[in-house]
Amino acid sequence: MAKEGVETAEETEHMIEKDGGKDQESVLTAGDTKEMRAVVLAGFGGLNKLRVTKKVMPEPLEGEVKIRVKACGLNFLDLMVRQGNIDNPPKTPLVPGFECSGIVEALGENTKGFEIGDRVMAFVNYNAWAEVVCTPLEFVYKIPDDMTFPEAAAFSMNFVAAYMMLFEVANLREGMSVLVHSAGGGMGQAVAQLCSTVPNVTVFGTASPFKHEAIKDSVTHLFDRNVDYVQEVKKISPEGVDIVLDCLCGENTGKGLGLLKPLGTYILYGSSNMVTGETKSFFSLAKSWWQVEKVNPIKLYDENKVIAGFSLLNLLFKQGRSSLVKIVVDKLISLYNARKIKPLVDSLWALEEVKEAMQRIHDRGNIGKLILDVEKSPTPLMANDSTETSEAGEEEEDHEGDTDNKERMPFIQ
Repeated sequence: MAKEGVETAEETEHMIEKDGGKDQESVLTAGDTKEMRAVVLAGFGGLNKLRVTKKVMPEPLEGEVKIRVKACGLNFLDLMVRQGNIDNPPKTPLVPGFECSGIVEALGENTKGFEIGDRVMAFVNYNAWAEVVCTPLEFVYKIPDDMTFPEAAAFSMNFVAAYMMLFEVANLREGMSVLVHSAGGGMGQAVAQLCSTVPNVTVFGTASPFKHEAIKDSVTHLFDRNVDYVQEVKKISPEGVDIVLDCLCGENTGKGLGLLKPLGTYILYGSSNMVTGETKSFFSLAKSWWQVEKVNPIKLYDENKVIAGFSLLNLLFKQGRSSLVKIVVDKLISLYNARKIKPLVDSLWALEEVKEAMQRIHDRGNIGKLILDVEKSPTPLMANDSTETSEAGEEEEDHEGDTDNKERMPFIQ
């Protein structure tokens, strides 16, 4: 088996109700019960709602694959889930997480195409942050021998969403220009890498200044996320850009539409501006909603502009487009094998360190993807904090400053 080396979204606000809060602790006889560790969200709110606990290990149903999880991806969307800051949130308690990588441990009936021992990555409709998951085979994909499990956990959500927005929705071609927000995050870096596979594509990116040195080679023009990027873009490209990928929402919707060239495409795939403090803020929700420019179809017609939305999870779990996603995954694996793309992992965290990992992504401190490493041992100072309810404050100031964020442990860069 290939070595499992250690290496270094924002997504849509709309979530999947189906199976979301389904408790997999089925009634078993005492002799049959097998347990696993899992991160459990006891209720919507702050970091104190998360804990690591024992749960009954799931077994695969017909058409499902059972995976011994090695690594899980952590996305900005997971913060919104924790806060209940999504449409139609599932019932709690629940196990968060939508993507993971690991080894096939068992197969349900009529499950073809996989064998026990296969190295895979997978999408899961919640329940990913656990030692074992079961998910339908159409959401499972084999990974290359030289792809590490942390890389695979950083691959599925970000690269699939980035590819589909750029090539399926916006039809990226040679010579075009793209504006992407949060360019230093996992999604931003996936977008930048995929743009580099097309000749003469100009990438404009916004990010906190402390990230600029680390990502300067992947983005053509970098701007401070707190400055007027509209004017900065127009200084370089007075006509604007061909594609805007917006994970912020709020006032940035109007700014993005205003930056589009004729025949340009604006795509909303997240709403991170709604997340300010540690818990859900109705003020932030109202402010973001109020600041969204009301779209006039006649104006779009007059200006030859396209506005779109994209939710990978809805596409998979609500709209039944897994076959299309499988085609995209195959294309991305080919690009990976050709050494044209490579997931950037910011840092690895034990399950018991999930609160600190979430705080890091909330502080916008990550460069690349944060990964929960299921086999990693927690540092002693953190081990107890996530295995019992902490007294963390429910509200906290927004940490959007550009200081070097407080590192709570040594990070792998």
